[in-house]
Amino acid sequence: MAPPPMVCPDDPLATETRSPQSREGDHEKLAKVHFKILKGHSAAVTSCHFCFDETKVLSGSYDSTVKLWDIASAACIQTFEGEHTGPVSECCLSPDNKRLITASYDKSLRAWDTETGKVLWTLEQDGLLTSCHISHDGKYVASCSDLENALFICGVEDAKKVAYVKEYHRSTVRRCRFDPQNQRIATVSSDMSLKLWDIIAQSTTVTIERAHTNAIADCRFSLDGHYLCTAGWDEVIKLWDIRTGEFRSHGPIILDQGHIGIVGCCDISKDASLVVSGGYDKTIIIWDSREAYKKICLKGHADWVTDIALCSNKKWLVSASKDCTLRVWDIANAHEIPVVVQAIRTRGSKLAKCEECKKSFLLFHNDEDKVEINCVFCRLASYKETVLPDPPPLPPLPPDF
Repeated sequence: MAPPPMVCPDDPLATETRSPQSREGDHEKLAKVHFKILKGHSAAVTSCHFCFDETKVLSGSYDSTVKLWDIASAACIQTFEGEHTGPVSECCLSPDNKRLITASYDKSLRAWDTETGKVLWTLEQDGLLTSCHISHDGKYVASCSDLENALFICGVEDAKKVAYVKEYHRSTVRRCRFDPQNQRIATVSSDMSLKLWDIIAQSTTVTIERAHTNAIADCRFSLDGHYLCTAGWDEVIKLWDIRTGEFRSHGPIILDQGHIGIVGCCDISKDASLVVSGGYDKTIIIWDSREAYKKICLKGHADWVTDIALCSNKKWLVSASKDCTLRVWDIANAHEIPVVVQAIRTRGSKLAKCEECKKSFLLFHNDEDKVEINCVFCRLASYKETVLPDPPPLPPLPPDF
């Protein structure tokens, strides 16, 4: 009998998974958001991404496999299996779609040829791997290990080590992400901190201690690298202006009062106008990040939403869940959905056009004493402050932290 799959310490996904259920009609009736359900994994789905010009979806699972799905037919067209002996915590494709990288709780990082399905190289590590990500130029892969709370960087083609940073965080590193310029890697951790590692300088350039008030589960960059979105177990999503250092004096944009319980995943659109998040409450929330406004809550998954991704044109999003399924949601006309329109009316807001970027944003009645002519992003940029040096470290944490 095969041993049970390995699980990550204090990982909430480690609990028993219910069998998948058909929940096609369980989204908000007024929303009328169409979706497709992708069924085929036999355990919790941990990772999902659009790929191949966004005609396909890639997913990783606790069943130790990675699957490639065709969106049009909602069918699995390829399965990468037979190599990992533990749950796949995350998977990602190179920009040219030729290389698949998988991280697993079996303590291995593997590179696959997507055409043949064969493993090209394997790196065994001492700890369970919690995350992996390929740089946008396809040259490097970053991964995180729970042992020594480490960050590891190597070459995609030859697995040659670039950096191995031990005790990078004080607790488990939950997620790692390259910025679009392939210069920095963002990491978030159960220690509630956010860090940016510079590949060239081989050092940390930004550290935000206590970025959240509980463990941070996920992080994503906007396309220009200006904003970094983080999701925390404190029920909050935050949007950090990391290019100008605005977070040091003004703090992040906070998106809250959406999820009930842990927020486990997030993504941000290329233009940073939309943020999507998924949580323990089985829901997906679409946010208008320009005015920190919750647009709509999507329901349908029968269990925890573990990962989420937006396509580049903001018309589709894909979600992964502990209920063993994925869902591809059609959100192209989200701004016309009745519940969104009604919520805007209830809040007493109206649309205005930003004089700086020419994009529409919500203007609330409580702002009428000071009429805004620019959206919140352009207002933040108008401060024109230079990047400040790292603040002094906080006092040592108490022993029982």
